[in-house]
Amino acid sequence: MSPEKYLLDWQTSQTNAESISPLLGQLYRQKGVEVLMFGKQIVNTSVIDIVKSHRLSRRYTGSELSPSQTLPLIQTLATLNLSPCRVDIGQLAHSYWSNNEDEGNISDFLQTALQESLNSTQSVETRDVVLYGFGRIGRLLARLLVEKSGQGYPLRLKAIVVRGGKDGDLEKRASLLRRDSVHGPFNGSITVDENRKAIIVNGNYIQVIYANSPADVDYTAYGIHNALVVDNTGMWRDRKGLSKHLNCNGSEKVLLTAPGKGDLKNVVFGVNESAIQEDDTIISAASCTTNAITPILKAINDKYGIDSGHIETVHSFTNDQNLIDNFHNGERRGRSASLNMVLTSTGAAKAVAKALPELSGKLTGNAIRVPTPNVSMAVANLNLNSVAAKDELNAYLRDMALNSPLSGQIDYTESTEIVSSDIVGSRHAGVVDGAATIAQDKRCVLYIWYDNEFGYSCQVVHCMEQMMGVRYKTYPEVK
Repeated sequence: MSPEKYLLDWQTSQTNAESISPLLGQLYRQKGVEVLMFGKQIVNTSVIDIVKSHRLSRRYTGSELSPSQTLPLIQTLATLNLSPCRVDIGQLAHSYWSNNEDEGNISDFLQTALQESLNSTQSVETRDVVLYGFGRIGRLLARLLVEKSGQGYPLRLKAIVVRGGKDGDLEKRASLLRRDSVHGPFNGSITVDENRKAIIVNGNYIQVIYANSPADVDYTAYGIHNALVVDNTGMWRDRKGLSKHLNCNGSEKVLLTAPGKGDLKNVVFGVNESAIQEDDTIISAASCTTNAITPILKAINDKYGIDSGHIETVHSFTNDQNLIDNFHNGERRGRSASLNMVLTSTGAAKAVAKALPELSGKLTGNAIRVPTPNVSMAVANLNLNSVAAKDELNAYLRDMALNSPLSGQIDYTESTEIVSSDIVGSRHAGVVDGAATIAQDKRCVLYIWYDNEFGYSCQVVHCMEQMMGVRYKTYPEVK
């Protein structure tokens, strides 16, 4: 290929991506149809990101998919009377162009592939959401919910509940949402309505409610009804404590963004979300580490069987540690988080059993907090029931990341240059580092990266959708 041809091909792809972008917005905001590219969201992404997502198709199909191949499919999608759903245009385009040489059959192909959605009478029923607490996870959940907001998306962030209320508090809350040292600036507009104590985020009116406890809140006074309250404070982790939210007027269900205690269902989306029943009022979304490792452990257990294992978590420091040495009730956590590796405990290995009972009693775990602000790694040292060679094991995990019901939770990389900062913003629960995999006889060691803030928040949003009965089907269906 001549040097000039590289630039011409890029400019052609960019032009087609510029045509694709408004169609994605039209489908999402008018019809509730979210378009994906091999499992990755491309709605609200830049033109360059759309081009890059096409180039990544090589990982999934062995050949690069171009925007010129997906554009006619997306143009046809926009003419169809689809019910709310998620459409993986990468999978559909690959399937179509593998069997066709021109665009003549696209309409018939899509009508057949999306027949269930075309025949559905499902409509969008909006559901109110309240964030109780506005820390690291709360602000990322706000970003995700605002990013998804539109006529076709049913979850509406209506309020956040925080302590405080002093002069300047509202602007500081808005500023923390607007700027983030790890995840970068917010993509959009944020303004403050001081008179009504509200933050307006990309047109979404979010009421700020100041309260010291759930008992102080009446959501109906703000026009909020039958809401899902997402508690990301960690103050209450059992049914008795979290039931305080249910006693508030206007609340209907509660989701905890931490491991639940007692009889609470701990849900790892992709593994055991079917455990959520319509009459469940309190659910836990488990922990970031439990979400990162459980889908991968399930995949391994399904194929090879896990006899026993140890999970060592190398985890970024969190707000419950001290920046410099100071008193702390927890062992070692009083020592400076920014200067030390801190050996501590984790319940993630045991918590796996709540989502995946077949591994009950088979895993142990520990954690090392390290001086990085975000992105962690789990090292899973597993004793298997059958022999697993490295190449075979990696090929299986790559396939699970690309073509399985767990593809939304598991990502895979074989890059020998990847480091923790490269994982910031990952929407997957965990990313298998295939280059680091060790396998010998019936033993393997897996290295699993995860964005313990953003990746976990994406899992929480999935649980929110499941709890409120607004999780839309993805086409083509992965079995």
